[in-house]
Amino acid sequence: MNEILKLIVMSGGLLILMAAVLLVTLAVTIERFYVLKKILRQGRDVHHKLRQVPYQNIAGLQALANDSAETLQGHLIATAIASRGETSEDMELHLEEEILAASPKITRMLWVLDTAVTIAPLLGLFGTIVGMIQAFSVLKDASGASKVTGGIADALISTGTGLFIAIIAVYFVNYFNTISREIMHQLDLIKLVLINRLHGKGVGTAAPVARPVRMSKEA
Repeated sequence: MNEILKLIVMSGGLLILMAAVLLVTLAVTIERFYVLKKILRQGRDVHHKLRQVPYQNIAGLQALANDSAETLQGHLIATAIASRGETSEDMELHLEEEILAASPKITRMLWVLDTAVTIAPLLGLFGTIVGMIQAFSVLKDASGASKVTGGIADALISTGTGLFIAIIAVYFVNYFNTISREIMHQLDLIKLVLINRLHGKGVGTAAPVARPVRMSKEA
């Protein structure tokens, strides 16, 4: 405990602030991991079921919208049903509006991780500078020179702590950005499926290919 208090004093109290940044980073990471994974899983399920609905089957789409009413994808289906009487271009604009409105829900709180990537190393560096100033201040004493090396080593812990937090944050920023792009792509795909289901005619049965008539040798 005394060693921890010593390190906190050497960093000018910045280690406490970095500990708070780490806790916030971990809290946001856990919350975003749960939420984004849930949205992605729901989207895969809705997309799979949506592909099974026949063309122009409003009742099937309405049933799917009711079953997934609490999801972003279900809200998108409900919007498509509400605008089905319009042209496909107008319907696409309505669906695009809903997708853009859902984007902040997907990227919410990711700025905290971006901030942690930047601010944690800076706090660590600042804490190290404060610690080194305190370490070199003992040189004025006759026996102070022997304490400088240990003081610098303690001061560098602030830099290491800041880099550790930044490494965690930058990994999850990239990870969540990848999941967010996958969710947006998923919503765009569902949008196209809905337009095709409500304004398309489906894939027709190809006409049988006529076999060439062979002429007999006697003809």
